[in-house]
Parts: sequence; structure tokens; C-alpha cells
Amino acid sequence: MDMHNIRKLTGFIGLALLFTFILGLAHSISTGFAGFWGGLPFWIIAVTVLSLVAYDYWDECIRKR
Repeated sequence: MDMHNIRKLTGFIGLALLFTFILGLAHSISTGFAGFWGGLPFWIIAVTVLSLVAYDYWDECIRKR
């Protein structure tokens, strides 16, 4: 395995773990005490940050330069 494939694999594992954690946290906040409207600001922030993380993964590991 060359270095490029290792970066793709470890980047994807990290991306998947981060997405799972953040989306699980957002779900927990929205279904718990805060309710949907109380959890909505966190959902907006979480989706924005996760889209930036996904773009960075694509930029560093997938895009051909």
C-alpha cells in the first residue's frame, strides 16, 4: 500500500467516526430535553462543520492535483 492509499483509508475512517459522533450527539440533543427547536442551532452548526470536514477530506485525499 502506498502513502496515498493510506491517507485515503485513515482519512475516511476518521471522517466516518467524526460524522457518527457529531450526528449522534445532535440526535441526542434534539430528542432529549432540548427538543427539536432547542437542538436546531446545534444541527445547523454541526451540518456546517461536517460539510467543511468533508470538503477538507476531499481536497487532501481525493482530488487529483
